[in-house]
Amino acid sequence: MKPTADLIISNANELLTLSGHSDRPKTGSQMDELGLIKDGAVAVLAGTIIATGPSDEVMAQVSTTSETIQIDATGKVVMPGFIDCHTHLVFGGSREAEFEQRIKGASYLDILRSGGGILNTVRSTRAASKAELIKTSSGHLDTMLEFGTTTVEAKSGYGLTIDAELKQLQVIRELNDLHPIDIIPTFLVHTTPPEFSSSQEYVDFVINSMLPRIQGLAEYCDIFCEQDVFDTGQSRQVLTAAKNLGFKLKIHADQLNDTGGALLAASLHATSASHLDHISKVGIENMADSGTIGVLIPGASFFLGSDAYPPALDMISRGVAVALATDFNPGSCPTESMQIILTLACLRMKMSPAQAICAATINAAHALDRADTIGSLEVGKHADIIILDVPNYRCIPYHFGVNNVETVIKKGVIVSLY
Repeated sequence: MKPTADLIISNANELLTLSGHSDRPKTGSQMDELGLIKDGAVAVLAGTIIATGPSDEVMAQVSTTSETIQIDATGKVVMPGFIDCHTHLVFGGSREAEFEQRIKGASYLDILRSGGGILNTVRSTRAASKAELIKTSSGHLDTMLEFGTTTVEAKSGYGLTIDAELKQLQVIRELNDLHPIDIIPTFLVHTTPPEFSSSQEYVDFVINSMLPRIQGLAEYCDIFCEQDVFDTGQSRQVLTAAKNLGFKLKIHADQLNDTGGALLAASLHATSASHLDHISKVGIENMADSGTIGVLIPGASFFLGSDAYPPALDMISRGVAVALATDFNPGSCPTESMQIILTLACLRMKMSPAQAICAATINAAHALDRADTIGSLEVGKHADIIILDVPNYRCIPYHFGVNNVETVIKKGVIVSLY
C-alpha cells in the first residue's frame, strides 16, 4: 500500500537533493555534485521526506487525498533549506558608529583595543532584559527564515559573566521553542571583560567557574583564538576543559592573523574551525587529515573591507570539507541572508555556485553534527525545503541583493510564503 503524502512539491525545473553524504561531508570534486533532478518532486508525510525523484516516479510512489497540499514548482528550483552554522544571533544594541569609524580608517582591532567592538556589544547585551533580547532576536530569525534559512547555530559570548552568558543561552533555548527555525546553542569565550586584569585570569575563571555552570545549556564550546584576544595555548586550555565536560568543540581561527588556530582545531579534532582567512598550508593539510570542517565567512571579510578571504579552492582541492555561514553579528557582518554569502563565496573566493550551495546545506549540516536529519532532500530526513523563483541553481548567487526564495517549508509545514 502506497503511503499518503500530506505535501507534494512537483515539476521543479531543478530539484537539488544533495544526496549521498549524510555520513560524511562532501570534499573535493564531490562539492560540485548537487544530486540534481530535472522535473523533480519531493513528497512529505508528517514532516519527513518519503520520496524524491522525477515527478512522474514520485507521483507513482505515493497517494494523495483532498487534504494533500500540492505545490507546482514549474520553472523553479527546489532544494534543502540553508543551514547557517555560525551566528552571533543574540545581542543588544548595534554598532553603526563603528561602521563609520572603519570607513575613516580605524581597524577592527583598533576599535577593540579602545574599548569598542565586542565590548560595546557586551555592555548593551548585559543591560538588555531577556524579553528585549527575545524580541530583537525573533525579528532577526524572521528575516533569516524569509531568506531561506531553516537551521542556525547561535553563540553566546556577549555577556562574559556567568549570569549574562546564562541569560544569552536561556534566550537561545526559549527562541528554539518559540520559532520555526531550529537553533543549536554554543558557548563562546569571546574576549576578556574589563573586570579581569589579564586574559589568563579570565581563562582560569572560564575553566573553573563558567564551564561547569554552562554545561547542559550549550552543545558546543567556541573560543576567539586571535592576536590580542586569546592565544593558542589559552584556547587549548579552554577547549580541552570543555571537551572533558562533554562539550563539542568549535574555534574562531586565523581570521585576522595566522595564529595557528587551524592547527589547534585539527589537533583537538574540533567539529569546525571558522573564518580561516589567514590559514597556513600546513593548517589546511592538518584540517583535511582531522576531518575538521572549515566554516568560511566571506561576509565578514567583505564588511570589514579586507582583501583577505579564505583560500576556499585550495582548501577544497586539498580535501577540507568547506561550509559557509553568515557570522551574523552587529560588528563584523550584520546580515541575516545566506543568499548574499553564496554570492560573495563565488565572487571573492571563486567557489562555483554548486560548491557554495553544497557548503550552505549538507556540509553546514555536518558542521552542526545534524547531517543525519537535515542538509539534503532524502527519504527519512526532515522536510526542510525551500522553493526559489529562479530557473536554475546558478541564478541563486547570480541574482544578488534580492530574496530569491518564494516558499519556506520547515519539517513539512509551510512557514513562509510569498
